[in-house]
Amino acid sequence: MARGLSTEELTAIRDQVAAGRKPRVQFTESAGQIAGQIGQVVSLGDADESDEFLVVKFGRDELPFSPADLQVAPRGATARKAVPPPPVVPAPAGPPEPEFLLDKPVAAPVAEPVRSEDGPVTTPAPRKAAPPRPAKTKPAPGLTVTLAYGEGEWTVAATQGSKALAKPYVIRPAEALRMVSLIDVPGVQEAVEQILAGERAEAEKEAQRLRAELAEVEARLAELGEAGGSGVEVGR
Repeated sequence: MARGLSTEELTAIRDQVAAGRKPRVQFTESAGQIAGQIGQVVSLGDADESDEFLVVKFGRDELPFSPADLQVAPRGATARKAVPPPPVVPAPAGPPEPEFLLDKPVAAPVAEPVRSEDGPVTTPAPRKAAPPRPAKTKPAPGLTVTLAYGEGEWTVAATQGSKALAKPYVIRPAEALRMVSLIDVPGVQEAVEQILAGERAEAEKEAQRLRAELAEVEARLAELGEAGGSGVEVGR
């Protein structure tokens, strides 16, 4: 019985998918009717949220499976084709219906039970068919909203699976603080408030510098105005 993927093999598959490759895997007996088929791992989800976090593509389908359902495909392995059921051969005609002679029915033949050499007479029990494996449904890709700060700007982006729903766009610091206040994560709001406090301090310094420069310019204009108002009278 196949042992499934080991921790080392899962790490190797995760690295290959992150590098843009699609590693080949083979379905084990625990995968049900598709055992022996070959597929490609296209993405990996969060193992803490579900046991079936490996999304495998085979044919036109992409469905999640657990590590126990998969094993690393051996070199040169090809998909195992399903064995067709044997042809149905019509049963030979049975004995004719019992006839009644002198109002006495003729007994029909009865199958003899199996007699064990070392035990009592036993009758073989009918074999029960294995219940069908439930079809796997493809989960919806996860939605990720990212709030980031860099180079003095706050940006927001959104992705669903590998599809970008919204490219990073700039928002105001007040909006960033409002978004963070909606979630209760220790340390996150404090970090945002520290960033905003630093930005306010830098803005105050810049305002003070501009006010000082403006005061110098106004004083210079006042001096030039006084000099122009006091004229010197020159004699003839």
